[in-house]
Amino acid sequence: MREALFIKQNSERWQKYEQMQTPDPDELAERFISLTDDLAYAKTFYPQSKTTAYLNGLTARLHQSIYQNKKEKSSRFISFWKFELPLLFKKYELQLLYAFLFTVVFALMGALSAKYDNSFLRLILGNGYVNMTNENIAKGDPFGVYKRQNEFSMFFQIASHNIFVAFYCFVGGVFFSLGSIYALIRNGIMLGSFEYYFFSKGLGLQSVLVIWIHGTLEISSIIIAGAAGLVLGKSILFPKTYNRIDSFKCGAKDGTKMVIGLVPIFITAAFFESFVTRHTGMPVWLSVSILFLSLLFIIAYVIIYPNYLHKKNQPKPICNLKLN
Repeated sequence: MREALFIKQNSERWQKYEQMQTPDPDELAERFISLTDDLAYAKTFYPQSKTTAYLNGLTARLHQSIYQNKKEKSSRFISFWKFELPLLFKKYELQLLYAFLFTVVFALMGALSAKYDNSFLRLILGNGYVNMTNENIAKGDPFGVYKRQNEFSMFFQIASHNIFVAFYCFVGGVFFSLGSIYALIRNGIMLGSFEYYFFSKGLGLQSVLVIWIHGTLEISSIIIAGAAGLVLGKSILFPKTYNRIDSFKCGAKDGTKMVIGLVPIFITAAFFESFVTRHTGMPVWLSVSILFLSLLFIIAYVIIYPNYLHKKNQPKPICNLKLN
């Protein structure tokens, strides 16, 4: 609409908001949401106008009136893990679902391809790995690869590599989500081929009990990193009421938080792979316990707990960009 009509339709409400004389927090929140919507519209259609500058200042003052006396109940660090990150998982639950489905579907495709094409396995895993594992199987130690390196050097190498892969999956989302989708597809195919290889050797159950000690956290984290990339891509493709730049900033901010939240999980997975997985002869009950607790943690923290917070009416995180 024309700027004059936009001002005529909303000026009376803006003048009322300028008074800011309400102690009701719900009313303040409603005013703030309404103003940010108006500001986003004005920035999109009248970016250089005085109306946009006026709304920017009014929104900033209202924001300050809401938060200037806010008392933090806990440290920022604790609130991030306790509320902010789980609520981001709830906010972007569809992206998490899509990332999970991409991984599962292409893992199945990888397994089927490896089954019906003998050369496919070597193409995906590499001749060196397949030959080495075949030799280990012949020696009676199929998972000997996890014992070849010093625990500490292995830990730092795996942790840094996995964190790099996570950021790679995330940053790939800047290419309209295509980079993240490619990373999820690639990891899914590798996972399916990898597991089929051991099942084809009659070592399927043993591979689950050994490899998924660290794989449960590791693969789950890569899926979440891929979801963060989809969040980034979505912010570019579907900006909604934001202009595209501000939408991208919000998507990058939320996606980065999701990936940073994975760092402790990757460190834990690297610890398991370096110090625990190498003990391939551990009791079955211990291996199953680690697997079960790892899976329970992922399901609880990424799915159950975020839904619990949502039902308690904890608000989903809103991207607060600095108002210029």
